[in-house]
Amino acid sequence: MLYWLLKYIILGPLLRLVFRPQVEGLEHVPATGPVILASNHLSFSDSIFTPLIVKRKVTFIAKAEYFTGKGLKGWLTKMFFVGSGTIPVDRSGGQAARAALDTQLRVLRAGGIAGIYPEGTRSPDGRLYRGKTGVARLALASGAPVVPMAMLNSDAIQPTGQIIPNLGRVRISFGPPLDFSRYAGLAGDRFVERAVTDEIMYELMELSGREYVDTYAQKAKHPPRQPVPA
Repeated sequence: MLYWLLKYIILGPLLRLVFRPQVEGLEHVPATGPVILASNHLSFSDSIFTPLIVKRKVTFIAKAEYFTGKGLKGWLTKMFFVGSGTIPVDRSGGQAARAALDTQLRVLRAGGIAGIYPEGTRSPDGRLYRGKTGVARLALASGAPVVPMAMLNSDAIQPTGQIIPNLGRVRISFGPPLDFSRYAGLAGDRFVERAVTDEIMYELMELSGREYVDTYAQKAKHPPRQPVPA
């Protein structure tokens, strides 16, 4: 109930008025049935604008720490994620990836939309980074189509580390659904999962117009230390 109140009464109308979303290809999101919405990740606000413009409920997952913060900021953060339909997942243990996958599978098996950022984290510099194969495992295990979604300028609206967004018109583009039924029964094959993931990332590169970097975003954020000369 809180999700729909935020979307249509409390926050949604104001956000639409201020940021005037410009959306292309929204018709590619099926009106019914399970769907994986795979997006590049430029800004914290991606998780705000996506539920705003997709008519159906979109369920993302987020680390459990977002739901356990202290004080007013922690409470507001928790309320935002609860209200936006985000599911907390403990990603600290060895079974973290499995827990996240199982959570999204439940959403899909119930006929819903599972939102996922294949890069695994926000881009540190606006470029598109190598996708993690979790999105492929999810697609192969569920049989759901994957709709690529490109956030085009959300990093200009709300750069990393900036709390108050800049005024501007957010732009989002959707591509046609990707069908991976030709790989039915091959879930768990790491070569197939990499091929599926790379196909999704290629579509995101085409949609977004962003430069592609064949390394993981997390690694780019935390490059290995260079040895100190003797």
